[in-house]
Amino acid sequence: MCDKKYMDEKIGLDRISNYMKCKISDNELDISLKIISTMSYSTIKKNGYPQLDEYQLAYNIVREADLLASYDFDRCIMYQMLKNNDNYQNSLINAKIIFENRVFKYNDDKLFLTDYSRNLSNKLHKSALKRINNLSKVHKI
Repeated sequence: MCDKKYMDEKIGLDRISNYMKCKISDNELDISLKIISTMSYSTIKKNGYPQLDEYQLAYNIVREADLLASYDFDRCIMYQMLKNNDNYQNSLINAKIIFENRVFKYNDDKLFLTDYSRNLSNKLHKSALKRINNLSKVHKI
């Protein structure tokens, strides 16, 4: 993983490059680093999708897997607690806002290009909504 939310992206890419350079070809390494450095939600919103020709499907699969993992509402709460050094209640509220403003808009924003991810995202969307509703009732938010 090499996400600017968690680490300095340049350092992460250098570490990945140093580790992988003796295991895969230079071309495979270049493509892997390009996928890693361009797959984040914010990068796509800012710059659009990169054109990776024969590697475009690989890019889509990796990027969509990352988006699908973000439907984990509890992970979002924990990240909010860590990022903001905040309590559970406030982090729950912040996570709910993130889901309403971002995660639940993935399909409307047409971020899933494969049928598999579109179908799975609909299931994960419903599951996350149920989780949020249950937690909202318990914590009265």
